[in-house]
Amino acid sequence: MPVLSRAELSRTGVVFVALVLAAVSSSMRTTSAIAREFRAADTQTEDYPTVQALRYMGALIADRTKGRHEIKVFHSRQLGEEKETIEQTRVGAIDLNRTNVALIGNFVPAMNVLAMPFLFRSIEHMQKVLDGPVGNEILGSFEPYGFVGLAFYDSGARSIYNGVRPVKTIADLKGLRIRVQQSELMSQMMRALGAEPVELPYGQVLTGLANHLIDGAENNWPSFVTTDHYKHAGHYTLTEHTMSPEVLVISLKAWRSLSAEEQTIFKEAAQRSSRFMREKWRDLEEQSQRKAQEAGVTIIRDIDRKPFEAAMAAIYAKAERDPAAAALIERIRKVE
Repeated sequence: MPVLSRAELSRTGVVFVALVLAAVSSSMRTTSAIAREFRAADTQTEDYPTVQALRYMGALIADRTKGRHEIKVFHSRQLGEEKETIEQTRVGAIDLNRTNVALIGNFVPAMNVLAMPFLFRSIEHMQKVLDGPVGNEILGSFEPYGFVGLAFYDSGARSIYNGVRPVKTIADLKGLRIRVQQSELMSQMMRALGAEPVELPYGQVLTGLANHLIDGAENNWPSFVTTDHYKHAGHYTLTEHTMSPEVLVISLKAWRSLSAEEQTIFKEAAQRSSRFMREKWRDLEEQSQRKAQEAGVTIIRDIDRKPFEAAMAAIYAKAERDPAAAALIERIRKVE
């Protein structure tokens, strides 16, 4: 065997160490490429704007982190109904969740204000509120409850539909069994309008309509059509009683697992996905309304909203007993 000099042994050692370090570095890069897969929940179908927005956000994050972080979107209630997924997100079993503000209001008080009936004057008014200081402050209020607010998504205006009769006045609602979200505020609103509220998970509404367990429900145009509710509820009244947005949250547990730089990436990607979602939403809203009209749905547009708004007086009086809620309602109303 050849005898190596001390210098040659030293050079050989350096080369060996360099090769080992290169191999370790390569291994670490491979491992970090899939360092974390974040689970995101959405109850809507695969082609729905909110689901598309979550995937768009995931693509932005994967690009910015060079593949270290990815988002896997579970749509169509694969992880449960919204009430269940919110609770799972709060304890960290689900990482990200797109939910309606009315349901998460059971945990985060400020969300109940955004769900108040007849609060926003128009979609434009709502967007101005959410895109400004008020919206940012609300998103910043989630942490004590186990979430971090990332962005708001639109969900249009919710209106009442049923399969029994056209609703032109409050009197026409009397006695109708109308499905509402699993939210005490929504039940209070429907009772104030004279109808009988039935709290049902979103996935059970179609069966309820088809089997006449309920007479109707309330939702936006895309949800009315994409779920086939329009096939069993041929009267759609543009009450536009709530314009409560959707909100995208991340569990506090998942948020704290991110570095400060990664948190910034997630927040910016969420905000960009919000703008992306609005564009998709406008298109789907127009398509849905057109499809409902072509199917023969009776659309009642010209209603006097003042009696509907007046019926909410007791609900606002109760909400405004809380000074924080009263102040937030006042600030929202003042936004021009």
